[in-house]
Amino acid sequence: MERTIVKVGDEALRKVCKPMQKFDLRLWLLLRDMADTMYKADGVGLAAPQVGILRRVVVIDVGDGLVELVNPEIIASEGEQGGSEGCLSIPGKRGYVVRPERVTVKAQDRKGKPFELKAEGLFARAICHELDHLDGKLYIDIMDHEITDDENEEEEQA
Repeated sequence: MERTIVKVGDEALRKVCKPMQKFDLRLWLLLRDMADTMYKADGVGLAAPQVGILRRVVVIDVGDGLVELVNPEIIASEGEQGGSEGCLSIPGKRGYVVRPERVTVKAQDRKGKPFELKAEGLFARAICHELDHLDGKLYIDIMDHEITDDENEEEEQA
């Protein structure tokens, strides 16, 4: 079931989310709904606060299949990459943001089982972006500058 994506200005986007403690049907339904909502909006990631749920849950799909992260935490990062970022909660805008090139994340799956994963490039960028949401941060808080329509066209043509 698709959920409504809250937009910048909604206080849910500025709150620190609480850890997920129950790995039950409600969590499974939330994960399913978040994935449906992300795909319908043509996004590559969605964090629970973006649908008004203040829990540490994110879904990401950068083209390699759906990844669900419950109570995620970046435990290592290296390198640096800069690039254009947008957000489903800030429609029609993009910003130039510098993020780590590679990250290692510790998280739990939908059943509560702990795991680690390594990500690089766009996947690492998406993880950093979504985990920022869990701490009430948006890319506009850390962007170098807003990307204008002209810059967007140049980037697409490159």
